[in-house]
Amino acid sequence: MSVGAPVAGAQADGGSVPLPKDANVDYRLGSGDKLRVIVFGEPNLSGEFDVSGSGKVALPLIGQVDAEGRTLSEFEAAVIAKLMEGYLNNPRVSVEVMNYRPFYIYGEVGNPGQYPYTNGMTALNAIAVAGGYTYRANTERIFITRGDGAEQPYPASQAVKILPGDVVRVPERFF
Repeated sequence: MSVGAPVAGAQADGGSVPLPKDANVDYRLGSGDKLRVIVFGEPNLSGEFDVSGSGKVALPLIGQVDAEGRTLSEFEAAVIAKLMEGYLNNPRVSVEVMNYRPFYIYGEVGNPGQYPYTNGMTALNAIAVAGGYTYRANTERIFITRGDGAEQPYPASQAVKILPGDVVRVPERFF
């Protein structure tokens, strides 16, 4: 089964569009995110850092650490592993996202465009932020392009998470 393919039998709010398996995914870091990295007991190694266009974060002492496509816990583990390579014994690291990449929405919404992402955003939240549906909008489904993937159909539901960098299209209805 390909990523984004509908899951058999999964429905959102009784709608006719099944939920794809990536409708409720964990956040993955990407270019444009701003992170706060705290190395406990080491204020000179802590601070706010940007994920570069190449998907890396330049940290003091240890240099470049891959962040692109990793969850926060995976990134923390990578930083800990690098710090343990002769720099610190038993480092404790905490990472949080300070600023997320924006998401984009177009089609049959009141104000299409680029909007700042907020943690926990869903399909209906995104539509509301963009001014709600137009009178021509199909209120049953939306289409999301994630990363470099193809556009996939999703139900217009609170069950579908929107992620930073997503491109959301609200289609027209046919009647």
